[in-house]
Amino acid sequence: MRSGDSINNVAIAAQEISSRLFALKSLTTESIRSMRREFSKRFAKSPPRFVVDVALVLLEKHTIEHRFVAYELVCHHRAALASLTEKDLKQFGKGISSWSSVDMFACYLAGPAWRERQVPDRLIHNWAGSRDRWYRRTALVSTVPLNNKARGGRVDTARTLEVCRRLVDDRDDMVVKALSWALRELSKHDPQAVDQFLDDHKSELAARVVREVTNKLTTGLKNPRSNQLK
Repeated sequence: MRSGDSINNVAIAAQEISSRLFALKSLTTESIRSMRREFSKRFAKSPPRFVVDVALVLLEKHTIEHRFVAYELVCHHRAALASLTEKDLKQFGKGISSWSSVDMFACYLAGPAWRERQVPDRLIHNWAGSRDRWYRRTALVSTVPLNNKARGGRVDTARTLEVCRRLVDDRDDMVVKALSWALRELSKHDPQAVDQFLDDHKSELAARVVREVTNKLTTGLKNPRSNQLK
């Protein structure tokens, strides 16, 4: 249970961030991120729960800009990110309803927390089985931090392909694109496993997935023809 003082501090910090956000002359990624960095420096020595709670309050504003700052604040506070639990992720995932909100949530919070086994595989698998297209996309995009070395990935073929198997015949466009992304990311480090997955599921996979992943395996590019035309 947080004390009244800590609750007030969280509210004050969230309000200051929100006011700064509204005061920005332009809401570009660069300008918002520059502002967020200022607060990350200020919160560098703050307790992880404080940072998580400030981020959760920001989400209550229901704008994509507030969501972006909330996710980045936690992502760039190592202890806060390492403290995330299943309950936290469920709270941070509330309201995801667009390509951008899903990919931020999965790449900044859900994927890293899952990679470090802070949350069980069951959570990601439940999302893969959701009726909500955005949660199904989240499950797939959460595999990217497992395999992207720039995001701290160490390559996890088994967990990646298990999620891919669960959505192999999904034809929602947002899910199809995410499945292609998940397989292409893994293919950079375990091309044999991805090639075998394509072979095993070619009749079930969307044509787009087969085409893009095959291109990546054979040329290193998702769409080699379009790249040649540039």
